[in-house]
Amino acid sequence: MAGSEEEEEERIASVDYASTDQRGEVDQPMQMVLRVKHPSSLGGGGGEEEAGEASSRSALSVFKAKEEQIERKKMEVREKVFAQLGRVEEESKRLAFIRQELEGMADPTRKEVEVIRKRIDVVNRQLKPLGKTCVKKEKEYKEILEAYNEKNKEKALLVNRLIEIIKSVTKLIISTQLVSESERMRMKKLEELNKTVDSLY
Repeated sequence: MAGSEEEEEERIASVDYASTDQRGEVDQPMQMVLRVKHPSSLGGGGGEEEAGEASSRSALSVFKAKEEQIERKKMEVREKVFAQLGRVEEESKRLAFIRQELEGMADPTRKEVEVIRKRIDVVNRQLKPLGKTCVKKEKEYKEILEAYNEKNKEKALLVNRLIEIIKSVTKLIISTQLVSESERMRMKKLEELNKTVDSLY
């Protein structure tokens, strides 16, 4: 054991993140690979701490990127909802304008009045589904927002757990190295004692 060379070990921790966007589509899994090298190749305790910190920063960077992506999706849904609400408002103003025009007519013919009333009915029928769609989209937006918040909490817990595991693995590797070094020293002392005993005979 004293004469053998120490080999570099790699521990790979993979974390897949998946999130669902507002259209029900699923993002492709993003795989984050964290490598922690054997302390014997890092040159002391400072190296292990730097490797742990680098791994932590990598995990937090991925988490931050997903947070920004979620925020963009939220803004897209919000803009679509407000766009439809703006369309409903424009149609309402248009309808009010038509009604004002009707009231301002001194003596319109019966046929013209009938045509305009039919047009108003058509506009009303067009406004109703738009209003229902807006209400539905607003409800979907709230549900999606709640789902995103839950996923954010879940991801935060996973990242924290990953960091804890990395720290634990690093400590375990250091402890293993110390035990191995102690065993080598004991074996060396036993060999020296054995040689001393042999020399007596």
